[in-house]
Amino acid sequence: MSETTTHPHSPLSAAALDQLFRSARTYNAWLPREVTDAQIHELYELYKWGPTSANCQPARIVFVKSSAAKEQLKPALAPGNLAKTMAAPVTAIVAIDYEFYEQLPRQFPHADARSWFAGNPAMIDDGGTRNGILQGAYLILAARALGLDTGPMSGFDKAKVDEIFFNGTAWKSNFLINLGYGDASKDLYPRSPRLDFAEAAKIA
Repeated sequence: MSETTTHPHSPLSAAALDQLFRSARTYNAWLPREVTDAQIHELYELYKWGPTSANCQPARIVFVKSSAAKEQLKPALAPGNLAKTMAAPVTAIVAIDYEFYEQLPRQFPHADARSWFAGNPAMIDDGGTRNGILQGAYLILAARALGLDTGPMSGFDKAKVDEIFFNGTAWKSNFLINLGYGDASKDLYPRSPRLDFAEAAKIA
């Protein structure tokens, strides 16, 4: 008697895949529609499940929403990013905690993972940078999954942001993500091409 094993997951619908990838865009203009604190908490609770090496979770996020916080961020922005960031309901500062390994005894109790990083700046930088960027990508996809639009960007003075928002901590800013409801009628460029499989991938 044979036993059939079924996988617990099915592919997402075409509409879901469009929302996450194919139709999703990087927005430069925003509708005057609030992103609530409850939505931000919901976003975090979804995003946090993305995998990282040894569950290290080095990303730290400041959701800049208040007028006062926006004014603090303003002088650190490049001119081309100023107007759109001020208009966005929320700007997430995606940072890396360079002491993330201190949490590993709790986050990864299966091994002495803290010892892999403590006192090893190269390992800290490698693991923190790679996994912190990965978590930023999870944040983008989680936002899209919850019906929000995103505008990830660099183009800011990291030293200023770190001084304003992370002074006295081991956190360092990495990149920014504007969050809200994108206005497709303004400053939305034609979709840029992507590389074909043969140009960027192979099956070995």
